[in-house]
Amino acid sequence: MQSDATSVDQYLAELADDRRAALEEVRAVILENLPTGYEEVMNWGMITYQVPLEIHPDTYNKKPLMYAALASQKNHMALYLSSIYAHEATAATFEEQYRATGKRYDVGKSCVRFRTIDDLPLDLIGRTIGDHPVDEFVSGYEEARASRRSG
Repeated sequence: MQSDATSVDQYLAELADDRRAALEEVRAVILENLPTGYEEVMNWGMITYQVPLEIHPDTYNKKPLMYAALASQKNHMALYLSSIYAHEATAATFEEQYRATGKRYDVGKSCVRFRTIDDLPLDLIGRTIGDHPVDEFVSGYEEARASRRSG
């Protein structure tokens, strides 16, 4: 369910009360832990945390690199974490720590699906968001891009 909202406030206002409250709580954790340099915008129909083009304009699609995103989908809410998609070690650690909380692990390549705020280990989400400064995230992207070109 992509939104046509042009601002985060507009996006949140479109949601049912329970979903708005859950996404606002996750958003607060993200903003509290988000390393300096990322920006919060509406992109791809969801609340997106991205590397501004002013910092890194050389992307494969000429769009900002998405670091994380937050969305209300038809049957669930979702938190997209590019860092667990891009780094196998990060993904493995994230899964191990998530499962240790006893909460239901419903994660795809980068999508953490949840139905209520109680489904998420918010402290782990905060640590994961805070783990990758912009320069490190961009370096990892460039290394992966270079290895795909040479491989």
